[in-house]
Amino acid sequence: MPRPIRIDFVSDISCPWCIIGLRGLKIALERMGDTVAAEIHFQPFELNPAMAPEGENIVEHIGRKYGATPEQSAANRATIRERAAAVGFTMAMGDTSRIYNSFDAHRLLHWAAIEGRQAALKHALFDSYFTRGEDISDHDVLLAAAVRADLSEDDARAILTSDRYSAEVREAERLWQGRGIQSVPAIVIDNRYLISGGQPPEAFEQALRQIAAEA
Repeated sequence: MPRPIRIDFVSDISCPWCIIGLRGLKIALERMGDTVAAEIHFQPFELNPAMAPEGENIVEHIGRKYGATPEQSAANRATIRERAAAVGFTMAMGDTSRIYNSFDAHRLLHWAAIEGRQAALKHALFDSYFTRGEDISDHDVLLAAAVRADLSEDDARAILTSDRYSAEVREAERLWQGRGIQSVPAIVIDNRYLISGGQPPEAFEQALRQIAAEA
């Protein structure tokens, strides 16, 4: 019998290592076949909760936040593109890319979990931001992602034009930060084990097999 496991994937849409880690995790789970039966729950984390509505240029943002030079920023993006390609994801970030506020995206993800379409929306949002280069704070972009995830456009619009699920998202953010999560992706398994960062599939597979063996 497969070993049931709960995976809480704490992440932000604007985090490139989060989609790299998610793809790596999915590949690892596929390789494990019937060894485990994983249930993935996406939990909210905002890298830039105070981001202005118009967003900020990625080179300027990384320079201001981490002290990276434009050359260092470009080299880091090249590494990210290579790592993303290795797990089958197209990362189209460039010098003119921008960082945006992701709170409304997290509100839609909370609703999508209720509708049983959270994973589909998560992937659609990553595609919107990193592959299509779209503004994930823009409601039209979010509505289009919801439609691609087979969610109701009218219901999504009603959420975005209200403050629905704001309190729930804030509460979840406080919960995971209170548990010590200060960077993402953070992959918490069965509320006991933590795997940090955008690990390659081999690292996830090794960790998951060890966890399954301990059980």
